[in-house]
Amino acid sequence: MRFVTILAAALAATSAGCLEFHRGPLPGTPADATFADVGGAHVRYVDVGEGEPVVMIHGFASSLNVWDGVREAVAARHRVIALDLKGFGWSDRPEGDYSPRAEAELVLALLAARGVEGRVSVVAHSWGSSVALALALLRPERVKKLALYDAWVYEDQLPTAFLWSRADGMGELIVGAFYDERPDDKMALGFFDRKYVTEALVETVEEQLSRPGTKAAALAAIRGQRFEPMEAEYRRVVAPTLLLWGREDRVTLLEHGERLSLELPNATLRVYPRCGHFPMIEARAASTRELVAFLDAPEPAGPPPAVPAPSAPSAPAQVESPAPVESPGQEPPK
Repeated sequence: MRFVTILAAALAATSAGCLEFHRGPLPGTPADATFADVGGAHVRYVDVGEGEPVVMIHGFASSLNVWDGVREAVAARHRVIALDLKGFGWSDRPEGDYSPRAEAELVLALLAARGVEGRVSVVAHSWGSSVALALALLRPERVKKLALYDAWVYEDQLPTAFLWSRADGMGELIVGAFYDERPDDKMALGFFDRKYVTEALVETVEEQLSRPGTKAAALAAIRGQRFEPMEAEYRRVVAPTLLLWGREDRVTLLEHGERLSLELPNATLRVYPRCGHFPMIEARAASTRELVAFLDAPEPAGPPPAVPAPSAPSAPAQVESPAPVESPGQEPPK
C-alpha cells in the first residue's frame, strides 16, 4: 500500500500541468451551430420558440443535445434557450472558474446577450442542477420556476476520485489517465436499460472526449464541485420546483431526490420506475408531459413567498410514480 501511495505521488508530480485548455472554436464545429462570446467564453446555444423564456442546462460531460427529445415540446409555448456550458459540447474550454456559480453567471450573460431581461424558468439535469440552484441563489428575482432532473448537488454525492482530484497533481493524474477510459461502461451506469447504450452513442461520447481542452475543463469543473457551502442555502430557494427522478438511478440516488424535496420549500418530486439517470430518455413521454404541464401552469396569485432563513423547516414534497418507461429521443453523451 505504501508503494502504491508513493508511486501515485510520483506520477502526480510528473503529470502536473499536462492538461491544456482550449480557447476559441473547436475543430469540427458544425457549420450551423450558433455562438455567443459571453463571460470570457465562446458559447454554443440554440434559441427557439416564442413565449415566456425557459433556459435548459445540461449535466457534467454532456451538451445541450441531451434536451433534443424535450426541447420541441417545451418550445410549442415557450421561448427555449439551451446552451453548452463552458467546457462542454461545442463551447470552448478556456482557463478559468468552472464552479456552479461561475457557470450560472455565464447563463445570465447569455440571457443578457439574447435580450432576456426578466424572469426565466430553468430546466437542468444532474450537475447542471447545481448551476440552476446557484443561479437561483445568486439572482432569485430572475428565476420563475425550476425543473431539476436527477440533481447532482450534494457533497456526499461526489465520488472518491473527485475528492482526490482536488489535490494539485493528483487531479491531473486521475483525469489525464482515466477520464476518457471505457465510456461504454460509464454510460451503462446512467441507464436502467442498456439498450440505450448504442454503438453510435459510445462513438459520439468518444469523439466529444477527444476535443481539445476537454480534460482540463473537466478537471476544473470537478474541482469547482464544492457543494457544502451551497447546501446550507437550498432552503432559501423559494421558486416552485419540480424534481424529476429515475427510480433506478445509480449516478444520483433517489435518496438524494427525497432529501432535496424536503430542503427546497416549494418542491414536488416525481419518480419514474424502470428509469436511470436520464428520465428525458427512458421516461421521455411521461417526464416531458409533466415538465410541460409544470411550465405551463399559472403561478399562484399573490406576492411571492418570503425567502426563509437557512434553518427554517420545509414540508415534505409529494412523491408519485407515474407511467413506466417511454420511447427515448436522440441521446447524446452523459
